[in-house]
Amino acid sequence: EHGETLEAAGAAIWEYNKGIIDAVYDLIPAVKPQIAMYEQFGIPGLVAFDKTVKYCQEKGLVVIGDVKRGDIGSTSTAYANGHLGSVTIGNTVCRGFDEDFITVNPYLGTDGIKPFVDVCKEEKKGIFVLVKTSNPSSGELQDKEVDGKPLYELVGSYVDKWGSECVGESGYSAVGAVVGATYPEMGKVLRKVMPKSYILVPGYGAQGGTADGLKPYFNEDGLGAIVNSSRGIICAYKQEKYAQFGEANYADASRQAVIDMRDDINSIF
Repeated sequence: EHGETLEAAGAAIWEYNKGIIDAVYDLIPAVKPQIAMYEQFGIPGLVAFDKTVKYCQEKGLVVIGDVKRGDIGSTSTAYANGHLGSVTIGNTVCRGFDEDFITVNPYLGTDGIKPFVDVCKEEKKGIFVLVKTSNPSSGELQDKEVDGKPLYELVGSYVDKWGSECVGESGYSAVGAVVGATYPEMGKVLRKVMPKSYILVPGYGAQGGTADGLKPYFNEDGLGAIVNSSRGIICAYKQEKYAQFGEANYADASRQAVIDMRDDINSIF
């Protein structure tokens, strides 16, 4: 219909996403669309991102926008308004992408984080701050010692501090942390440093994280963490384990992968 164009790619992505959402929404609490995968297709890609966010929310899912924003104060405010808050045009309040949570880069310090926290308090939304990421080279910076402790532990202490002013009735704050599933020993330490923060745990499945290593990320109440699998779910049909579903039934393969992941995680409790 659209030829070999960005519009065609955006439309295809949306249809693909809708198929998976319809197949798994009753099994999962949240989704985490990665905005860069949409941005590479320009405006049509961002349209697909926006439609995906809105559709997931219609299905009752929490949307974690994986956008990794963070800049000087005024720019962070704009990012926060665009993804979590609103802008006023004339007398009308308008909302942009309107995710429930987003991921945030803490490299600029409190100036870069406070605008997000302010919007979170106003809108009853949340952020996940990058603390210890799952990629292999994360240690080049994140593991360096500062005053006798690794940098990721220092960032974790700031997450606990930033979140102290927005703790909800559940006892958890609106400021969470990203800690990769590939580093369970570090997760154990950070769980103690950030007792009131939810931990977003990427790296399960395709990146090598296993259920056995997930328990340290949870608190004793069995809460406090949300485990993310990306390629392992949305590209499940490409795995030998789910090859019998075939390309046409990719969404059914994703559903089975979600069931298997859920059972795997539940096995550790």
